[in-house]
Amino acid sequence: MATPKFLNAKGSNFYQELKVRVANYFTENKKPSHGNFGLYFKAVLFWTLYVVLYVHLLFFTPTTWIAIVECFVMGGLTAAIGFNVMHDGGHGSFSNSKFWNKIAAFSVNALGASGIMWNNKHNIIHHTYTNIDGIDDDIEIKPMLRMCSSQKKYFIHRFQHIYVWFLYTLLLLVWVFESDYRKYFKKKVGIVPIKKMSTWDHFAFWIAKAGYYFMMIVLPIMLLGFVNWLVGFLIIAMFAGFILSIVFQLAHTVEETSFPVPDADINRIENEWAIHQIETTANFATKNKLISWLVGGLNFQIEHHLFPKISHIHYPAISKIIKQTCEEYGIKYIEYRKMRHAIVSHTVHLRNMGRA
Repeated sequence: MATPKFLNAKGSNFYQELKVRVANYFTENKKPSHGNFGLYFKAVLFWTLYVVLYVHLLFFTPTTWIAIVECFVMGGLTAAIGFNVMHDGGHGSFSNSKFWNKIAAFSVNALGASGIMWNNKHNIIHHTYTNIDGIDDDIEIKPMLRMCSSQKKYFIHRFQHIYVWFLYTLLLLVWVFESDYRKYFKKKVGIVPIKKMSTWDHFAFWIAKAGYYFMMIVLPIMLLGFVNWLVGFLIIAMFAGFILSIVFQLAHTVEETSFPVPDADINRIENEWAIHQIETTANFATKNKLISWLVGGLNFQIEHHLFPKISHIHYPAISKIIKQTCEEYGIKYIEYRKMRHAIVSHTVHLRNMGRA
């Protein structure tokens, strides 16, 4: 299967008009499109808390119940750093400095995942071929889950809306110990070849993995013992995986989002790229400032997919522009008022896919 093409947008001025309006917003308000002090403060805060908890758990070993609570908080911070720091950095929107964007992007290495593999999987593939079966790696959880109607259905899928919540806890563990290596050795994300890696990229991949394994596995076992380490590590990784999975899945696998299938004869998606992004993406809980702050604006997923190089701190403002433009052009803007509404819709979607 080759990667499909999108409908030529010639004759359609929707995306051009949208880009002009969003650009005018930044010009008129004299704002840069990258992060600001609030984002940098949040990045420092999250990383400081993460390091403090790590040091406290390893070198000042609290009582069991306190240690368990701290491990859950570390798991939440792992996801929060990924949402707020790594994600913006990976898209070049954290700062106006390429250096700091790279630092932010590759902070994911300190959390166990490979920044190089993430760039190929997320920035290049997911953001281009969103919800296209066989290409978008985010919906390739076969055979355990059937995310869209073009995927093969097995009997076990009748129960996927029930057992999926446990599978989501395994995301970070699989990411850290299996999927990064599969992509590295196959030199592909699914069917799409990854960008050729330089000697430095190979070195960075392995040194980052080794550093994470030493800091999160070897040293804790030496100081705390195997059982204590295992319990703590599983709490951190599984809680982080659960949060990461839910936030990413609510953005694309709900009842109203589409899963386009390329035309078999010409291998083309019958939509221009921008409209494809809107139809395959959903927002949730955009009025909830706490959720927006914690998940790095990823509840404004439509804005992110249309303008990934704009920092998430600007999404609430430009969402008004995008929503209005979609209304003028007759394009459906998918949004769930509450996070719980999106969770219910995701559950119903999985149930439907398991029984359809």
